[in-house]
Amino acid sequence: MIVGIIGGGASGMAAALAAAENPNVQVILFERQARVGKKLLATGNGRCNLTNLHAADGGYHGERPEFVKPAMEAFSPQATLQWFVAEESGRVYPYSDQANSVVDILRFALEKENIQMISGFDVSKIKKTPDGFSVENGLESYACDKVIVACGGLAGTKLGGSMAGYKLLGKLGHKCSKLRPSLVQIRTDWGGIVGLKGVRANCHVQILRDGEVFAQSTGELQLTEMGISGPVIFEISRDVCQGKGNWIARLDFLPDMEADTLYNVVYPKHRTTLPVEELLTGVLHNRLGRVLTKAAGIRGGQAIGALTQEELRAVCHTVKSFELNLTEPLGMDAAQVTAGGMLTEEFDENTMESRLVPGLYACGEVLDIDGDCGGYNLQWAWSSGRCAGLSAGKEGK
Repeated sequence: MIVGIIGGGASGMAAALAAAENPNVQVILFERQARVGKKLLATGNGRCNLTNLHAADGGYHGERPEFVKPAMEAFSPQATLQWFVAEESGRVYPYSDQANSVVDILRFALEKENIQMISGFDVSKIKKTPDGFSVENGLESYACDKVIVACGGLAGTKLGGSMAGYKLLGKLGHKCSKLRPSLVQIRTDWGGIVGLKGVRANCHVQILRDGEVFAQSTGELQLTEMGISGPVIFEISRDVCQGKGNWIARLDFLPDMEADTLYNVVYPKHRTTLPVEELLTGVLHNRLGRVLTKAAGIRGGQAIGALTQEELRAVCHTVKSFELNLTEPLGMDAAQVTAGGMLTEEFDENTMESRLVPGLYACGEVLDIDGDCGGYNLQWAWSSGRCAGLSAGKEGK
């Protein structure tokens, strides 16, 4: 029996290894790029955040997030722990702390007699035949008894994200929900953001839509020349600035300190002749402190001692509740994950097999499942890929 797998990313490699556990199965892994695992090299800032120990407890989204449960139970985060190390946050990385180690290990594991890897093969069509399927690229075709679509999503187009999987499954009758970027930077139209490029801070972020809290989280914020980024933004970026409304980010740059406590910290400087630009020095990043002082309406070129108590409290308020108008998320090029995908109601959650086309499977990001930041999406790739591979690799189906 021949199982064709389209896509050499995390879910595709997991599917190939699982299907090949049956020695009577011949696996053909089709990858349109020169090498498998290119996207893996960029995950976790090059460290490869392989899973999250809390992934089995939730953290997934889509029209039917419960779709992940059987696959996650069959191949849990704990099953990925060999040779990997977990951080206190639950995030898991390879002992080497290098993504290329993970890609190399998987690539070596794929070097089995019953696995054939064909790179540079851009599948343009999956054709249903009386005996199974024909996988074609316009020049060549391969006959397969079963096919697993593991093409990934549209996010990260520079690393290989594409519409391929959605189109292939769409031609076979499957429907796709709206695609939008997730785990992505969000733009602001505030001109002052340019001066804060590269500044990082621990921050509590609230996203407001028409004055109501839409999402919130606490963690590392990164300021860029275009807007706000970093893990804390990735965690809550899903669906921000999607649809009508006035979107605002309210930033608390000292989430562990009350405004009154901050006032007591900066008030002693009131007796000095230091310039107002140095009011928050030692409390926040120098550039950030100066920008926030100015944003509080404090005129530069004067001494801290010239400030009134009301002005000092205005600075403290700005540090604790700085608001930015948000305009849009960056596009799919910058996104780490695609929200949306092929409707999961058209697939069996226990096998990943299509309910419309017997012998056709899908796994990973191409389905309408996306996870939180911190290893959730790779865990879904491992679990769904292994589920699809084991199911497709069974004979007599």
